[in-house]
Amino acid sequence: MNHAPAAYRRLKARFHRIAALGEAAAILHWDAAAVMPEGGAASRGEQLAVLAGLSHGLMTEPGMAEDLATAGAEGPWDEANLQLMRRTHRRSAALPADLVEATSRANSACEAMWRKARPASDFDLVRPLLEEVVRLQRETAAALADATGLSPYDALMDGFQRGIGAADVEPIFAAYEGFLRDALPRAEEIQARRPAPQEPEGPFPVEIQRALCRRMSERVGLDYSHARLDESAHPFSGGTPADTRITTRYEPDSFAPALLGVLHETGHALYERGLPESWARQPVGEAAGMAAHESQSLIIEMQASRSDPFLRWLGPELHASFGGDAAAYAPANLGRLWRRVRRGFIRVDADELTYPAHIILRFRLERALIAGELRVADLPGAWNEGFAALLGITPPDDARGCLQDIHWHDGAFGYFPSYTLGAMAAAQLMQAARAALPGLDEALGQGDFSPLVNWLRVSVHAHGARLGFQELMVQATGHPLDPDAFTRHLQGRYLQD
Repeated sequence: MNHAPAAYRRLKARFHRIAALGEAAAILHWDAAAVMPEGGAASRGEQLAVLAGLSHGLMTEPGMAEDLATAGAEGPWDEANLQLMRRTHRRSAALPADLVEATSRANSACEAMWRKARPASDFDLVRPLLEEVVRLQRETAAALADATGLSPYDALMDGFQRGIGAADVEPIFAAYEGFLRDALPRAEEIQARRPAPQEPEGPFPVEIQRALCRRMSERVGLDYSHARLDESAHPFSGGTPADTRITTRYEPDSFAPALLGVLHETGHALYERGLPESWARQPVGEAAGMAAHESQSLIIEMQASRSDPFLRWLGPELHASFGGDAAAYAPANLGRLWRRVRRGFIRVDADELTYPAHIILRFRLERALIAGELRVADLPGAWNEGFAALLGITPPDDARGCLQDIHWHDGAFGYFPSYTLGAMAAAQLMQAARAALPGLDEALGQGDFSPLVNWLRVSVHAHGARLGFQELMVQATGHPLDPDAFTRHLQGRYLQD
């Protein structure tokens, strides 16, 4: 008797349950960042740890291994789904249950303390908790390395973007560092010869900003019958494909951070909403990885929303919302404002040209932390030294240095390279979209994102995780990732006299 089809059906049912637990955890994470009172942090950490333990238990039950060994599937989607199930099980089975729960608890505790340490610029406040997070991440990385045959750091990277390792990233980052060495002073020189941009005059009431952000995200394509927009210290996109949660933060003296943050997170949310519903709660129905995810946020925020055609449409919309001098909302002025090159300390505020330097620094530091070559106690000094070497400026305090990001404090090691890989992929995808859609810029000039979003639905979103990152790029653009597409984009936008 052929037991393969029955085994595969049982696997699908079990992965459905595991995914539902993951969705519950995702909503709890959103709640912790957006609305949970400070006093709930310890309780929330325990809830998330228990959910992580339950998911791990379902994944590593003896029957799972037996079904994975005997299951068979027909058709490319089912075959890809089964392969991803085996991959997920191999990674999960490598980790003891107590390590999984301990890691979840440590991450929650460290993240909660980071929310106090960052505004206080007090690294010592969070350092002991971060040391425990790093210790557990090293233990996790070693266990995953044994199971996968990858290096410990690559094993962590593979959890965020499968098939991409440090050896793939190093030459890309080295080439970009060389490009930036010449391009940055040249861009600054060109910029200095142009008129200084005029800053719109505030204040910008938060209620008006909130309404504008919702309206613009709807304009891009976000369906609020399946979405929410809230506030958090660090903007993010979370939730589930059917219940997407995006956040931003509002500053009364500037509307740009909130608006651009919402446009960025809307790109993430659209990807989740566009994943194949028929494969929901199955590995193959998930996103293709975090580099793929970042490409979807950045093609909306950086490629489309800061383009000249869209700024021509957006300027009058902003002026109608906030009033003041209309000249500040002229497309050329908005372009100079939102495409201004500045050596700054904060990653999320960085321009396209300098942003990869922020990622290169984090990539090098987190590799050293996981390898045991850098002590957590020495992180502030190593950060400042590396930042000065890349951008020629030194952070004046840890709030603008090693405390600025949530990622390491929440245990996300191996994630940062996805940001720059995603930016490079976004440039390549936009190039392909313009070739496929000759009227794309005209549509953006009318505030119409539907041609771009519909193209992404077919070219990227609909494939779920059936394709790896490079295979997805080939499917969408005809080529694997081409970093030169990004530098060509930067040259056209920043290096033309």
